[in-house]
Amino acid sequence: MKKYQRYLLTGVVVLIAVAAVLFKYRDYVANPWTRDGQVRAQVVQITPRVSAPIVSLPIRDNQSVKAGDVLFQLDPRTFEVDLAQARANLELTRYEFDAMTPQVAAAEAGVLSAQASVVQAQANIAEAKAEIEKDKAEYERQQELLPKKATSTKSVQRAKASYEVSVEKLKAAEAGLNAARASLSQAEAAFVEARVNLGAPGDANARLKLAEAEVRQAELNLEFTTVRAPVDGYVTNLTLRTGTQAVANAPALALVDVNSFWVHGFFKENRIAHFQPGDRAVVTLMTYPDTPLEGRVESLGWGIAQSDGAPGTDLLPTISPTFEWIRLAQRVPVRIHLTDVPDEIQLRVGTTCSVLVTADESSSIPAVPAALQ
Repeated sequence: MKKYQRYLLTGVVVLIAVAAVLFKYRDYVANPWTRDGQVRAQVVQITPRVSAPIVSLPIRDNQSVKAGDVLFQLDPRTFEVDLAQARANLELTRYEFDAMTPQVAAAEAGVLSAQASVVQAQANIAEAKAEIEKDKAEYERQQELLPKKATSTKSVQRAKASYEVSVEKLKAAEAGLNAARASLSQAEAAFVEARVNLGAPGDANARLKLAEAEVRQAELNLEFTTVRAPVDGYVTNLTLRTGTQAVANAPALALVDVNSFWVHGFFKENRIAHFQPGDRAVVTLMTYPDTPLEGRVESLGWGIAQSDGAPGTDLLPTISPTFEWIRLAQRVPVRIHLTDVPDEIQLRVGTTCSVLVTADESSSIPAVPAALQ
């Protein structure tokens, strides 16, 4: 009888173990989890906009800073000189602009005077032509009267001289017109040159705008000598020292954005078919195994890097050997947004965690398998 009881007890224990295994398997299928999780955050690369030696470094490694706090100060003296030079150039440009304004007015007056001279020369030509016509007619009349003894030879000669003088006057008037036109062309060219040198009037003047832009650029460069934190965060891996030459557009230090933490859970591809953005997630940090964090599935990755087919050193595709009876599931990154992080939890970029995704919306956090932790 005792023998049968032992068999019965053994069978019950086996059934309980099988039931527990099936229950755990069902729970695993219903609530997929992975130990391959990692804390991530946006890391801002602090890059100076100008090159200069560091003269002040008020921060220390791993320090917490607020947006707007000074991270380091560059030597401003060179940029102060540049700003003073740009401001002086602006003042000189304004002075030249004011000085050239009367020159334009004078050149314009010269054009008007030259135009009046052309008009006068044209009038002189017209007068000379009229006088030629009159003297020519008188000369011809005197020539006709001479054979008839109605005039004297002296009168004919006098008429001829008047006619010749009129012709010379016309030539002189035509030369005067040519000279007046040449003077007008020169005056117009001088007027155009003066207007070009002056440029547009007022604030639209290109030279003034260029000088003002140079002043603004110098002001910005001087402002850039003070490097401030763009976000709240943590300074990490600080290797700068006072006296170090900061190079423009070269990252100088890293700043972890304290408001950008998220978790990447890398799930096997055969476990994400029913994942949806908004699904509940439970994150267990290895640093804080007894304080699971609530989160939500934010998004699923659409691709991962592939090694097979990538060109090798000789530009031929690299293919890894496979075994037909073994199929390794690839891992797809699932982005988890942490909805509630207690004040005592300090998130750190790159630390590991376990992630469980569940459709259970109950207020209690589901138990996390020990293997997850």
